[in-house]
Amino acid sequence: MLLYIAEKPSLGRAIAAALPGPYQKGQGWIRCGTGIETATVSWCIGHLLEPAEPASYNPVWKTWRQNDLPMFPDKWQVTPKDSVRQQLNVLESLIRQADTIVHAGDPDREGQLLVDEVIRYFGSKAPVKRVLINDLTPAAVAKALQQPRDNLEFRRLSHSALARQRADWLYGINLTRFYTLSYQQQGQKGVYSVGRVQTPVLGLVVERDNSIESFEPKPYFRIEARFKAQEEEADQQSFTARWLPDEQFQDYLDEENRLLDRATAEQIAASVQSRPGSVVESRFRDRPEAPPLPFSLSALQIEAGRLFRMGAKDVLDTAQNLYEQHQLITYPRSDSRYLPEGHFAQREQVTGAIARVLPELAEACGKADFSRRTAVWNDKKVDAHHAIIPTSRTAANGKLTDAEQKIYGLVSRYYLMQFSADAIHREGRLTIRVTEHRFRATETAVLEPGWKTLELKLRDSNKETEKPPLPRLNKSEPVFCEDSTVKERKTQPPQHFTDATLLSAMTNIARFVTDTELRKTLRETDGLGTEATRANIIDTLFKRDYLYRDSRHIRATDKGKALISALPESVSKPDRTAVWEATLEGIRRGEDDPRKFLETLKAEIRRFIGPAADAPDTGPQSNAPNCPKCRAPMTDRDGKFGRFFACTRYPDCRGTRPIENAAPEDGTEQKPIPCPHCFSPLVRRKGKKGWFWGCSNFPACRQTLDDDDGKPATRLRKST
Repeated sequence: MLLYIAEKPSLGRAIAAALPGPYQKGQGWIRCGTGIETATVSWCIGHLLEPAEPASYNPVWKTWRQNDLPMFPDKWQVTPKDSVRQQLNVLESLIRQADTIVHAGDPDREGQLLVDEVIRYFGSKAPVKRVLINDLTPAAVAKALQQPRDNLEFRRLSHSALARQRADWLYGINLTRFYTLSYQQQGQKGVYSVGRVQTPVLGLVVERDNSIESFEPKPYFRIEARFKAQEEEADQQSFTARWLPDEQFQDYLDEENRLLDRATAEQIAASVQSRPGSVVESRFRDRPEAPPLPFSLSALQIEAGRLFRMGAKDVLDTAQNLYEQHQLITYPRSDSRYLPEGHFAQREQVTGAIARVLPELAEACGKADFSRRTAVWNDKKVDAHHAIIPTSRTAANGKLTDAEQKIYGLVSRYYLMQFSADAIHREGRLTIRVTEHRFRATETAVLEPGWKTLELKLRDSNKETEKPPLPRLNKSEPVFCEDSTVKERKTQPPQHFTDATLLSAMTNIARFVTDTELRKTLRETDGLGTEATRANIIDTLFKRDYLYRDSRHIRATDKGKALISALPESVSKPDRTAVWEATLEGIRRGEDDPRKFLETLKAEIRRFIGPAADAPDTGPQSNAPNCPKCRAPMTDRDGKFGRFFACTRYPDCRGTRPIENAAPEDGTEQKPIPCPHCFSPLVRRKGKKGWFWGCSNFPACRQTLDDDDGKPATRLRKST
């Protein structure tokens, strides 16, 4: 039996539709054809298997205890997900009957893994082929099915995904437990969720917010001068030029070469006033600009966020609907912006479909120059998937929503740009020297818009007033400074992140890496997360109450700021994570070893949770006891009746105790011990039968333990 395994039901139905009939439908499968041509199509529903919980490796690991850290499984395990166990059982039966299996997962890292892991889980020895489907239209699916490849060609893609999955398990579980237990012992409550990617992303937002809050505007000074040619036969048009900073004034400049001293600025302005000068540089040219490449997912999310203020997750979900439900665009979770050369032959068909789906673009479709071939058509730059473009389907499967129309229109415009002329920019530059100072004037204008006629503009964007063209002066021509002025400006704080700018930061993370040597090794394309996961990472931070929206801006909550302040920089900064992402990409290309990657990660984790490495700072040592209510540290204060100990969490906690010479009997002089049920600190209490230990989170948690000579016994007394 020939068995096709798709990533999801919609892809399975598209494959079945491209195979010859008749069709027989069952629970979780479709049988196609008769006789020797019979094929069965089934599907996953995302990941059917998930990494096993710690207790599956060792029952002791079920309880959160620092003594058990780090937790490194000897042999990795996966377990069936309860919500999709029925479909896994269907696939088990079909896989055991299959003579040949065709892997039809999505053409990306996760799509490769989620089918591979199911085949591996059931120990199938059947040969496995691989088909790459980027377009769900029947013709495109049928063509892809005629081009199967050996699945072994994609083993590195699977290794990369598996390394990512195991790295997330090792990093997330070990560090979440370590920092949660460490800070709960200091009286904090809740879980400190730490993720290999999500935490550095949160760190970016917190750092940006903090820099804005602590920003103090400073004045700086801009010197401008108005010049005119001296010779009568030269162009007599006046023009304004701006002073260029010079090394001799370095002491008065900031890191962005802005002049900070008013007296110096006024001195420079006065020294050139009514003085002759000459042109030391004259450059004028018409510069062609090629159209931008079609979209990858991140590029689409950034542009849609900028133009339509759509969130990253909204853009992904909308694009996924256009791909699966309407079949109007190709596979959306792509990291490529190039197209196979074979797609060039479909250009007229795709353009005709755009005109039918979006009549507003019909005129642009009619003007397309199909003889034009841009750099986008390049087989060498296309791997498992290509850029997101419209398909040849001429109608949607139902009415498009407003968001779907916007995303389809945006994708279509960038495709049509490939058949439009280059935009021509007229650029000019004059550099003037007066005494020891240099001034520069620039001119830029769009001479021929070309593909820019298809570009969408922001409605609320402030159009810059066009500068008049510069006079065409030659080098060495004399000029005269008619006037000079000093204008005061204020430095501006950076902007809060938006969906578009946060995605851009995640995509080009090298800009935010603090280690200069490390920054050199990272390519421009190295980032945090992948095309398919970035939107979900941001969404997860919102769900965990680490981020919130302030109009179109993304800001960190107090909870998010507290988490980042509690973590060492090695965890909250993107440096290490950026290297790990680059290494995962290296594994995919066959340049790095997944086993070495995981061993390196284990060494990092050992350093994180070692006794001296990055342990939470408990502050200066004190003889003060811990709070009898919440077990947070206490501090001594002056009161109406003398000095006493008060909880440092006041006014959230109003716990107090008298200052005593002897050690307190309630165990509050000891280091806080977490409750085995909810991990809040335990408190020693005295009942009718003597001392016992209860949870400080009572009555929400009623866990109790027996007292063993002033310490909690390991045997549980009662649990909720």
